[in-house]
Parts: sequence; structure tokens; C-alpha cells
Amino acid sequence: MADSLVERRSIDVVPDSERHGSAFSQFTLWLGANLQITAVVTGALAVVLGGGAFWSIIGLLVGNLLGGAVMALHSAQGPKLGLPQMIQSRAQFGVKGAVIPLLLVIVMYVGFFASGSVLAGQAVGELTHLGDTTGIIVFAALTGVMATVGYRVIHALGRVASVVCALAFVYLGFRLLDRIDLADVLSDRAFGLPMFLLAVSLSASWQLAFGPYVADYSRYLPRTTSGRATFWWTLGGSALGSQWSMTFGVLVAATAGGAFLTSQVGYVVALGGTGLIASFLYFVIALGKLTINVLNTYGGFMSMVTGVSGFRGRRTLSRRGRAAYIAVIMVAGTVVALLGKDSFLTSFKDFLLFLLTFFTPWSAINLVDYYLISRERYDIGALSDPNGRYGAWRWDALAVYGIGILIQLPFLVTHFYTGPLVAPLGGADISWIIGLAVPALLYWLLARRDTSHIPDRTLMPPEASAEESPDPGAPSAARTVRSG
Repeated sequence: MADSLVERRSIDVVPDSERHGSAFSQFTLWLGANLQITAVVTGALAVVLGGGAFWSIIGLLVGNLLGGAVMALHSAQGPKLGLPQMIQSRAQFGVKGAVIPLLLVIVMYVGFFASGSVLAGQAVGELTHLGDTTGIIVFAALTGVMATVGYRVIHALGRVASVVCALAFVYLGFRLLDRIDLADVLSDRAFGLPMFLLAVSLSASWQLAFGPYVADYSRYLPRTTSGRATFWWTLGGSALGSQWSMTFGVLVAATAGGAFLTSQVGYVVALGGTGLIASFLYFVIALGKLTINVLNTYGGFMSMVTGVSGFRGRRTLSRRGRAAYIAVIMVAGTVVALLGKDSFLTSFKDFLLFLLTFFTPWSAINLVDYYLISRERYDIGALSDPNGRYGAWRWDALAVYGIGILIQLPFLVTHFYTGPLVAPLGGADISWIIGLAVPALLYWLLARRDTSHIPDRTLMPPEASAEESPDPGAPSAARTVRSG
């Protein structure tokens, strides 16, 4: 039984005989992954950096819905192709060319692993009375074990976290509302565009950062699963969970001031109570972070295998090899966490917004290709052949990706760099909007000129399925973008 629980697939296509589950599994997974302390901190940043509570909450909602819609469009690709998210990027960037965005994705996973481990390490350290450093190491080891077991345990963890963390956040919400005057907190309705757009950017970047791995967790769904259902359940779980957590963070930051900034985990637990209640809340914080950190580790492992296999040509991986890749992610993330745990808040904000610069062009190119150019039709076998229809390097897409990064820089606002066009816009950061719109248009104009490499239908390798099943519920690009 234990042996069957351990996943044996990596970047190879999931055959129809191994597909299982329903689209609702995406709701519980992403709800559980977003009801957690780092999302609370992300919401708090909107106030800590100068925004008012009322417009910060609205801005975060806008960002969660916009970024969540883009992320959910990626999720809908999983059941159709049965592949991890980033290997599908080979159709746009080439079998070897996809390694360029992949390198940045791996950096993202290590960074998110580290930032999550800092907060979870505080909780584990308090629970075990062994301190933050030991807590970080224990948490990292547990994360690595669960990521090694793989897909089934990840979804089981999401189901548990979605219930336990939801109950904890309801309780904490009542405790917070009992302490504060909500009407007074929301009374300041003064609108400032730069701070509003900062809130939008914080939550949009949170959602968009899931894009490079969201299909990893929908790829085992049956191919007949409605793409529309996958889209809406993913968006619903992710947007609801993150907005819930971020709104809580806004209210805490607006009323707690320095007490929250000094110790995010400590303040949230103290809000709930002492004794057994405090222990339970430390457990909840660790559980929420475990859910998302397992996703980050698993996604990092998939991305590393995808990058290496683009040059080595291998699609399968032994369980020992799987454990080795996961150990690399775990060790790297733990080292970064231990080195950066004392300057977490500022570093995390800059990390989050800077990441957005690299992932919005990738999302734009991937989604335009999938929904508008290839129209969901790919040759899965050719994704592993640098001499096949997709080639080794697709320089047009790589050029658009590079332009998409560079064109954002004049509009970017971070602690270490501010673009020259930020001041004329009143300090607003609109780089992520530019990073989505411009690469999407450029890639569409270039890619539509030559579609000879696109098959008439999705071609599955023989071991996956003998014939392709149509998906009448799959969302067309125009229909889904309007509904998102």
C-alpha cells in the first residue's frame, strides 16, 4: 500500500489508465494552499507600505481575481495534456530553449520555499521548544518527504488543510473583530492610485507565481474533465483562500502596528489565545505552510527535471533520482531561509514583485500559444525531441520573452530599483500589466505567421492513450478570458 502511494511519474505524460479525481480537487488544494501565514503577510504589506485598509482590500481583490484567472487558465491545460506545466513550454520556446524561463522558475521555488520556511520554522520552533533554526530544518525535512511521496499525498494534504485552516481563520477572524472597531478601520476612504496599484500588484504577483506549476496538480484528472470546471474550481479556491488571508492581514496590520511587524507568527497566535489554543494555532500555521511548501518543492523538482531532460533526452526518472532532485531544492531553500530569516518582511516584498517581472511574459506567451495559436493541439512526443517539430530553440518566442522582461523595467518599483517612468505615474507600479499585454500581442503577431508545426489534433504517445477524447467543456480563450 505504501509503495503504491509513492508517485512514479515525473515529467512523462500521465496515461489515461492512471487518471483519477474530479475538478473539485483543485478547489480544496488551492484553498488550503492559500489559507496560510505568508498570504497574511502579503496582505499586510499593502498597509505596511502606506495604503489604507479600505482600498487595500479592494486592490487585493482585483489582483487576486485578475492574477487568479491567468493562473486558472494554466490549470485547465493539465487534464488535456497530462503533463507538468513547464514541459509544455517547450512548444513555445523549444526543447532546449525552455530552460531559460525554467532557470528563473527554479529560483522562484527556492525563494518561496525559503520564505515559507522562515514563518513555518517559527511555528515549529514554538511547538517543539527547539527554536527557529531547528524549526526551519525540521520543517524542511518534512516537506521533502511529502514532496517525494508526491501527487496523492499533496492533494490529501490540501483537503485536510482546507478544512483545518478555514476553521482556524474563522476563529481568528472573530477574535480580531472582537478587538477592533471595523467601521473605524475602514473609515478612511481616501484613494491613492500608487498604493492601490501596489495592492493589486502584490496579490496579482502572488497568483501569477503559481502559474508555472499549477497544471502539475491537475494533470492526473481524466482527459474528459471539463476545462471550464477546472478553471473555475482552481480560480475559486485560490482567489477565495488568498483574499481571505490577505484581508485578515490588512486588518491586523492596520490595527496592530509594530506588534505584528516584530513577530508575525507570534502576534497571530497571541490573538487566538494561550495554552492548547496557542499550540493548535502554531500547528495550523505549520500545516498551511507545509501545504504550499510541498507544492513549491514538488514544482521545483519538476522544473529541474524538465530543464535537465531537455539536454539529456530522458523522460522517466527513478525514485532515487526523484529523491535526489527534491533534496537539492530542500537544501537550497533551507540555506536561504537560515541566511535571510532576520530580514524577512522587506526581502519578501521585493522578491515577490521582482518575480512578477519574469513570469508575466512567460504566462502571456504560454496562454496565447495554447488558446489562440495551437488551440490546445500539441504533439506530446515531440516535446522531448530537439530535432522534432518544435526544435531545440525557438528564437522568436525567446526574443519576445526577453522584450517582455525589458519593457517592464521602466515601470518597476522595488526597494533596490525604481524605473524612470514610475515618477510620472505618481509612483504606481504597472509593470505587470505591461508584462502581460505587450508579450501577448507580440507573440500572437509573430506566431500566427507560421503554424505549420501545429498538428491537426493533440498527438499522444502510444503509452498514454490509443485515441484522443474530445473535451467539449474545455474553455476557449475568448470565452474563458471574458468569464475570468
